[in-house]
Parts: sequence; structure tokens; C-alpha cells
Amino acid sequence: MFRLHEKVVYPGQGVAVIARIVEKTIQNKQETFFELKLIGKERIILVPISNAIAAGIRRLSSLENIGHVVEKLSKPYTPPHDGMLANWNKRNKEYLLGIRSGDLLEISEIYRKLKHMQRYKELSFGEKSLLEQTEEMLVQEIALVKNMKEENATQYVRSLVLEKQIQ
Repeated sequence: MFRLHEKVVYPGQGVAVIARIVEKTIQNKQETFFELKLIGKERIILVPISNAIAAGIRRLSSLENIGHVVEKLSKPYTPPHDGMLANWNKRNKEYLLGIRSGDLLEISEIYRKLKHMQRYKELSFGEKSLLEQTEEMLVQEIALVKNMKEENATQYVRSLVLEKQIQ
């Protein structure tokens, strides 16, 4: 399973460190929790150890998986022809499900879509927020896996998308 002080990904939130293992009594039942400290945020999340996998906690991506993410980000985005871009409610629901999945490839696809839309229209507050959230999640994990500074990883991610979309 996971180890104390290991960096893991908590779906929808980003990278966290397993700071402690905590015992708590809830409804007269003893439960053991991972105390996750989100990196770059003043937030702590308690996750029952028995439910960690079901909660979606996962190890950091491999270099190979990061390579797939980089490949996806480098490809030009072709919007669907089913009117999905016109319906904010459907898009938002799809985006939130993708973010909550914790899957870095899905998150990179959402980021690509939002960056593409940004070229053609001003993003709404909600879209800007999702763009920032997906970029932060991508940057955090790529920086840690590739042993880069976050500022460099941010420029790297942005350059991958811009290179291919400005053609």
C-alpha cells in the first residue's frame, strides 16, 4: 500500500504527502486514517486506510505515463462536432468528472480543451478556474516526477500546448 511521507495524488485536489497515520474513534469504532497534507495548500484530508484505493488515491505517475501526457498535450486539439462546446453544463459536468477521476491523461485532455477554447473566446470565471486547477495538477505532478522546479514545469506545459495550437 502507501507509506508514511510518500507523495500521492488525491483525486480532484492534486499531490499530497502522507504526513501521519492517525487513529480515531468514530461511532464507537476504531479507524485508522492517512493524514494527507496537500502540497502548496493549507489543507489536510483524512482518508481511512481501508478506503484509500476506493477513494482514488494513487502513486505519482511514472515517467512513461508522463510521456503519454506530454504526447497528448503536444497534439493539436480538434473540437467535437456534436455541439459540446456550446453547452456549458454538459462540458462542466464532463470536466469535473475527469478532474475527480485523478487520471492525469484525462486532466491533460481537459486542459487542452480549455486552452483551445481560450484562443477563440474569453473564458468564463468557472472555465478560468478549471483551467487553473488542471494546470496546477499537471504542473505539480510533472515537476515532481521529472524533478523540475514548478515554474519550469509550468512554462513547459504551456509551451507544449501553445506550440501545437498556434498553427
